[in-house]
Amino acid sequence: MAIPTSDFLQVNTRIPENPFHHLPFASQRAVTFSVKKLPRPNPKAALTLTRSPSISISQTFTKLKSQGKVAFIPYITAGDPDLTTTIQALKVLDSCGSDVIELGIPYSDPSLDGPVIRASASRSLAGGTKLNNIISMLEDVIPQLSCPITLLSYSKPIIRHGIVNFMSTISQIGVRGLVVPDVPFENTQGLRNEAAKNNVELVLLTTPTTTTSQMKNIVRASEGFVYLVSALGVTGARPRVNQQVPNLLREIKEVTSKAVAVGFGLSKPEHVKQVAEWGADGAIVGSAIVKVLGEARSPLQGLRDLESFAKSFKSALP
Repeated sequence: MAIPTSDFLQVNTRIPENPFHHLPFASQRAVTFSVKKLPRPNPKAALTLTRSPSISISQTFTKLKSQGKVAFIPYITAGDPDLTTTIQALKVLDSCGSDVIELGIPYSDPSLDGPVIRASASRSLAGGTKLNNIISMLEDVIPQLSCPITLLSYSKPIIRHGIVNFMSTISQIGVRGLVVPDVPFENTQGLRNEAAKNNVELVLLTTPTTTTSQMKNIVRASEGFVYLVSALGVTGARPRVNQQVPNLLREIKEVTSKAVAVGFGLSKPEHVKQVAEWGADGAIVGSAIVKVLGEARSPLQGLRDLESFAKSFKSALP
């Protein structure tokens, strides 16, 4: 069932194509909420934003493809270990040549995430990170970045603030994309409508268990790029890349010219090199980077380690 308005989200967990259907991500009942206004971008920041060199995610992939390059897409959790460090981490990742940066909104029940990102979200929330604080932080830092930012958020934080309000706000501050991993494709129509109205590219996920017909629908609707989940289960580093990925990439590319980025389990430079050789247009590295930044002895050490770690992934890609 689609999301009909910004006032509620009807979630159906019994979707066979969703490999995480056994994980409780939301109630089957409609969730009601009152629309809470997020902070308005101030006029000065808005003027600065119009001069930002950041381009859209799809434009980024088009440019990279014309240059024969593959996108490096790192993921970090907002507020881990604190938002001041997040600002610096975004700048470090940008300076290291990241093509898109995925920023996670911390959530108390990240059911699709493994222990590293789950612990990262817990640290962030324990430190007092709120969505309003993240919005304010991004309002200041996005104009200083050259690559587009996409947010990854579970559905409940979006519902809590109102889908209409959420999409409008992140668009105004310059966020270019959004991933909502716990909403099955059948329930994404409302999100897709609001994203389109606000020029936010809603990235959809396909997995090794997604049927061919469902994959075609997902690929057709996905904006920015198609997110190929490389393995079943939760996020987290894996010793090797799933050998199904080459076939999955081929099947997707037979039905679309959109960019396809591979994520889940990529934890070493050789992993991103391998998926690039298999034909991926982008490589998403999450848990390995979160671990380096969030579990360092100090924020400064974490930033230093992050820089060298990110450069090692970037240099492994064409």
